[in-house]
Amino acid sequence: MKLEKLLSNKGTFFSDVKLIKPKIFEDHRGYFYESWNKESFNSSVKKITFCQENHSYSIKNTLRGIHYQLEPYAQAKFIECISGEIYDVVVDIRKESPTFLNWGGIKLSENNHKQIFIPKGYAHGFYTLSDHAHLIYKVNNHWNKEAERTIIWDDPNLSINWMDLSGTPLLSEKDALGKKIDELLVEELF
Repeated sequence: MKLEKLLSNKGTFFSDVKLIKPKIFEDHRGYFYESWNKESFNSSVKKITFCQENHSYSIKNTLRGIHYQLEPYAQAKFIECISGEIYDVVVDIRKESPTFLNWGGIKLSENNHKQIFIPKGYAHGFYTLSDHAHLIYKVNNHWNKEAERTIIWDDPNLSINWMDLSGTPLLSEKDALGKKIDELLVEELF
């Protein structure tokens, strides 16, 4: 696997968000790759124990997020788009971090096979660029409704450039009711 860092909107790299490009074995029949291997992940990326794997299917123009959970329910995520294409976004919400409130984005697709590891302390969302997209992601903590928070996708304090977004995206009711980051800052972040 090849590891890279994610560049933030301010031109600095996030120290602990990892972009992963697995080794692809291709021939005339198709391809094969290990999408996750505990031993190599723990030695190359971060030692972590995932407790759940989720699937997410979305149609074009769907925006999901920007979500995070408060401690002790914060989640690290390992995300891969296995069908279609998305623009995946992270926001650093760790108050003591040099990249606090910076955001970064990366296209994940069935064609580029890129994966992203997002440690706890980051909010996460994605926008569906293709007609449909299917994601698989592992988390290291279970969902907790009371601990979950949603930052509104178009927060002017963050000014996220959602790749190829034109007009208002398709949102869930929960995501449409997200709060601006300055409203959430009064709560305990990371």
